[in-house]
Amino acid sequence: MPFREINSRMVEAQVQPGQKMHSQRGAMLAYKGDVSFTPNIQGGQGGVMSMIGRRVANEATPLMTVEGSGTVMFGHGGHHIQVINLAGDTLYVEADRLLAFDGALQQGTMFMGSQGGVMGMVRGQVTGQGLFTTTLKGHGAVAVMAHGGVIELPITPQRPVHVDPQAYVAHHGDVRNKLSTALGWRDMVGRGSGEAFQLELSGQGAVYVQASEEKL
Repeated sequence: MPFREINSRMVEAQVQPGQKMHSQRGAMLAYKGDVSFTPNIQGGQGGVMSMIGRRVANEATPLMTVEGSGTVMFGHGGHHIQVINLAGDTLYVEADRLLAFDGALQQGTMFMGSQGGVMGMVRGQVTGQGLFTTTLKGHGAVAVMAHGGVIELPITPQRPVHVDPQAYVAHHGDVRNKLSTALGWRDMVGRGSGEAFQLELSGQGAVYVQASEEKL
């Protein structure tokens, strides 16, 4: 279910009978046709365990299921919107970044500590991003939100990418991440800025970076 970008802050989706999509509650701006919106109490296709994972991580962003026949326009808070098309791979994205996504995508959660061990857990505590992150896998489209627009940076085995954790939006592909710093712990005492840390992404894929260090 592809999205059509109306402008940098609004997207439009065609809803067809027999197909579903999910969106953040309150993200619907307008619609045409016979379309229904119902609260999704099971957290998308990830089911109960996916919902529990996000609740433990304080990432239980309320979703609604959209179905019927018509056209729906989405936007939220005036944030910039980036459409990401998946072709069988997995997108890793913070739950509150999700605006809307194809219901055919398989939704789940991943414990970020499993990618980077203890440093993965430190990343969640220091950067304010959850220890769990949402995963979307399969063939379909995802609309994510960001501050100031988004750039897609390729990640290759020969060239990892270092990102300010506060500017990180999402990534996809066969990518590993770890938190690193060029400063000693003593140098970081009293620092509130995320610039003391860098999120290193290596492997094969791409990372999406926003033009701001502001969280949604």
